[in-house]
Amino acid sequence: MFNIIAKGGVLMWPILLCSVISVAIILERLYHFHQIRINIPGFFSSIRDLLQKKKAKEALDLCQKTRAPIARILACGIQNHKKDIRIQEKVVSRVGSWEVRGLEKHLRGLAIIGNITPLIGLLGTVVGMIKAFVKIQELGGRVDASVLAGGIWEALLTTAAGLTVAIPTLVAYHYFEGKIDNMSCWMKEVASELLEFLGARPIPVAAREIKEDKNYGI
Repeated sequence: MFNIIAKGGVLMWPILLCSVISVAIILERLYHFHQIRINIPGFFSSIRDLLQKKKAKEALDLCQKTRAPIARILACGIQNHKKDIRIQEKVVSRVGSWEVRGLEKHLRGLAIIGNITPLIGLLGTVVGMIKAFVKIQELGGRVDASVLAGGIWEALLTTAAGLTVAIPTLVAYHYFEGKIDNMSCWMKEVASELLEFLGARPIPVAAREIKEDKNYGI
């Protein structure tokens, strides 16, 4: 393994670093999404049943004990249900925005790695090819075919390494993006149903609003 990296040139090292960072982000996001996984329809049904029975305290406790963005949005709605409709909308929208930001944590890093590693690999190949042709010129064109082939495949190592890192990284990035989009839709649906149930009109949960201080009350 070390010999392959050494033959690929100095640009193999940043590609290797990108691969380590990519794996770390993917594992961290997988663990995070596993931790917040719940049965959303069933959970919301339980909260609604408690609210119908006038057990707001129990419903709030259940939300606060559940580690999921949906639970925090419901907790926000319950805590602010006596306030003006516009204030409820604003607060729930703000919390929804913060929750989406939390789901997107580190994903930009995956996107960057997926885009730059093929370019680093291509740069390494170009540099390697330049060195190979400079050597051919120095020898006056009298180069054995096997030697030339060896120089070329060594130059192509960085491109192969870059693509090897980029492909699974981009697959993981789009996988997480899909999960976030799905969860954002659930947030919007649950927030609208809760506010409608509590007497407010349905609202959209902002997916990417301006960053504000995380405060569930006003």
